[in-house]
Amino acid sequence: MQKKHQALWGYLFIGPQFLGLLCFSLLPLLYALYLSFVNWDGFGVPLFVGLDNFKGQLSDPDFWKALINTMYYMVLVIPAGIILALLVAIVLNKVKGKEIYRLFFFMPVVTSSVSVGVIWMWILNGEFGILNHLLRAIGITGPMWLTDTQWVIPSIALLSIWLGLGYNMVIFLAGLQGISKSYYEAAEIDGASKFQQLRYITLPLLSPTTFFVTIMMVISSFQVFDQAFVMTNGGPAKASYTLVYHIYDQAFIDFTMGESAAAAMILFVIILVFTLLQFKMQKRWVHYGD
Repeated sequence: MQKKHQALWGYLFIGPQFLGLLCFSLLPLLYALYLSFVNWDGFGVPLFVGLDNFKGQLSDPDFWKALINTMYYMVLVIPAGIILALLVAIVLNKVKGKEIYRLFFFMPVVTSSVSVGVIWMWILNGEFGILNHLLRAIGITGPMWLTDTQWVIPSIALLSIWLGLGYNMVIFLAGLQGISKSYYEAAEIDGASKFQQLRYITLPLLSPTTFFVTIMMVISSFQVFDQAFVMTNGGPAKASYTLVYHIYDQAFIDFTMGESAAAAMILFVIILVFTLLQFKMQKRWVHYGD
């Protein structure tokens, strides 16, 4: 009787979470899967078209343009974001008053990405932006960050790295504080340098945290949208046109809900494949403590 009572309380506590997952994740996912097989403009009766929406997406130049732009963005954001957040976390782990610095770096995370995008539009303005003004002060002519097809993705990547730095830094900082000081004391007794301690103690024991941050950054990088929407509107010449932007365009500009859902399903499969590959490869470089 007591076990049934405890089980009832357990179901009661997980109930809201389960309902949220069901209503806001699983049901929309199943509905998007259904939409990917129909032709529908948002009104009227959907018409079943089989795999035509998927064939249409795979033969759409805009889809491939968006995929290439998204992959380029990922190549810039993920390595730089991880390395920078790790370095900041290592430095803050040693200084006094780390709580104040942690708050300072974390503030952009809780700021609206739209507001941040508008501010960075002013900073990166090629003619009167503060970044080019500072570059001119040291004799460098800055590029037209948001209107040059070669610089627009790096500019958005720069904003994303800054925006996500605080979140990743806090995770790395938590991982660093979980490493026992006895490892470093033993290493110092053996005469290991600071670099050797970083190479053979910190990085291996921090690999589960690095793995988690990598997984989250890959998923979030595939979903980049608001920065490109606010700062460049996907331009110039679709140089910052990303996959999620393409899904948005298909659904709410062209009103081809089936095509949009098919693109979303393809994106879902791509993220799933990348995530499974990372879990497969983690055995080679992630070290879990005994």
